[in-house]
Amino acid sequence: MTTMVAGDNAKAGSAGDWAWGGARGVTGVQEAVAGRCQPLPDHRLSVVVPMYDEADNAVPLIDAVSAALADYPQPWELVVVDDGSRDATATILRRQARACGPHIRVIALARNFRQTAAMQAGIDAAHGDVIVTMDGDLQNDPRDIPRLVRRLLDEDLDIVAGWRHRRQDGFWLRRLPSQLANRLIRRITGLPFHDLGCSLKAFRADVLREVRLYGEMHRFIPAWLSTVTSPARMAEEPVAHHPRTRGASKYGLSRTLRVLVDLLAVTFFQRFAARPGHFFGVIGLAVLGAGLAILGYLGVLKLVLGEEIGGRPLLSLGFFCTIGGLQFLTTGVLAELLIRIYYGARHGQPYVVRTERADCADRG
Repeated sequence: MTTMVAGDNAKAGSAGDWAWGGARGVTGVQEAVAGRCQPLPDHRLSVVVPMYDEADNAVPLIDAVSAALADYPQPWELVVVDDGSRDATATILRRQARACGPHIRVIALARNFRQTAAMQAGIDAAHGDVIVTMDGDLQNDPRDIPRLVRRLLDEDLDIVAGWRHRRQDGFWLRRLPSQLANRLIRRITGLPFHDLGCSLKAFRADVLREVRLYGEMHRFIPAWLSTVTSPARMAEEPVAHHPRTRGASKYGLSRTLRVLVDLLAVTFFQRFAARPGHFFGVIGLAVLGAGLAILGYLGVLKLVLGEEIGGRPLLSLGFFCTIGGLQFLTTGVLAELLIRIYYGARHGQPYVVRTERADCADRG
């Protein structure tokens, strides 16, 4: 049985086994979040934090999130995922969670599955209908969480992404590669985000669970979500960013190459997930057309003008273009068959119907 406590007053509802809690009335934190004297819409908040070899940050992280949400007017939980740490991160997290209460939950993975898988594990375990993700190195500021959630709910958005507009990292190894990558991603995906690498994001849980994260795809969550929701329901919010004061960074220049490879996959699924035959078909027709044109030209030289073509490199090029074009076309046909089997076996559809959400008054 899982119990969640997030304040002074227990509140039972559709959460079943959970004992929800939250401060009532308009508190100082609530006013700071809202910027006006209107309460937050009813919701349950889950904060998901993956951690790897962050023993020095384990206690400060839990304390910082608890302090930032101490007077939060709605029920909340913190889900910390230990991604197979080699140090004492998991032990420290469990000890601190027991000291703080059942609303702090720790999930320990069997080995290091990397950040994307750890984040997905936390999302799967979260029980809230609003999910906030953040890094465990305390460079993200938990005090920004209420502001992101406020904008998400007030403007009826599906995602609000943090933007580290004053990023406290080294320029050559961190900020410059990130700026170039974000510019390339914006150009290819068409999403107007300045900082896709910022882990501090707020999501509607029902929309976030429409996609699954694999590989290194945590950097491209807005791009993945654009396959199930409109970019008009996405927004970006400036957030604070602090220099790392404990532990060691897990990032390096090698991630730049991984980002480029992942970007190819994201672009393909964003545009051709339900029609892969169009992707392979266009390439196949172009390559096949070039091959046939070359072979036709050489045929005229041989049959009409009587020239020798056996030793010409153009003959090999035309032959391989023709074979390659046919292979692209057959690959497109096979991809179309596979996508139909995929949707048919899962009884799924290549679209998502938006669910009408209850008004705050109805949920109270």
